[in-house]
Amino acid sequence: MTDATGVGGTPADQAVQNSAGSASLVRTETTRAITTITLDSPSNANALSTGLLTQLRAALEGALADPGVRVIVLTGAGRVFCAGADLKEALTDPAGATGLMAGVLRLLWDSSKPVICRVNGSTRAGGIGLVAACDIAIAPAQATFAFSEVRIGVVPAVISVPCLRRMPSRPAAEYFLTGEVFDAVRATEIGLLTRAVPAADLDAETDRYAAMLLRGAPGALAAAKAVLRDIPSAPVADGLTRMAELSGTFFGAAEAREGMAAFAAKREPSWAPGQDG
Repeated sequence: MTDATGVGGTPADQAVQNSAGSASLVRTETTRAITTITLDSPSNANALSTGLLTQLRAALEGALADPGVRVIVLTGAGRVFCAGADLKEALTDPAGATGLMAGVLRLLWDSSKPVICRVNGSTRAGGIGLVAACDIAIAPAQATFAFSEVRIGVVPAVISVPCLRRMPSRPAAEYFLTGEVFDAVRATEIGLLTRAVPAADLDAETDRYAAMLLRGAPGALAAAKAVLRDIPSAPVADGLTRMAELSGTFFGAAEAREGMAAFAAKREPSWAPGQDG
């Protein structure tokens, strides 16, 4: 959502046309089990049009279905990560992107594979929902954020679902109601970001987290993500019962046997980067 706070994209070359004749608004690249999905519409600050969201959903579904992909990185092209809703499109089709956005957020939140958000620049409104739905989010310290919806007469509705699972209630009320701009350091303090780093360190920090995630066993990572999603809302007694069962299941599984054998032998487990199998 572009607004008077200065968020906007730089002009880009004419969009590449795909085989169907529609503009390519999302691109993917896979290297060493890491798929990077890039919002590639910098001419309108990677606004969340139906076209971009449709392509983003397809890219996520493809990465999740590919057994060779173990980590997903979501980022943007240009100086802005995402300016939120495509307002020109929303004027003619107010609800067009809403269901698509909900589906994309659910894919990110429920993903069995860890997702890193490499927030390449400032972010507004719906773009913050993408950040919140990822497991780890890193941004340059100078990036700014704002829930600017109320300033144009709409509500941060769909994105509230992941955002309110990251943010405490006081800062959520402050920023949802005022639309005030805040920086990446503040976004880290209130749980929307994992880290705010100097711009020059963004790639290195993203790579560092991706490398750490690749050292985790794929099945264990998927189960750990489910724990993070489900257990905070479970009653204590029920949670303890379920987690005792889960722990027993994993200690008896092939991944754990391989991991403990590798630890005892002072070698890397089979799933670690550079290992066979």
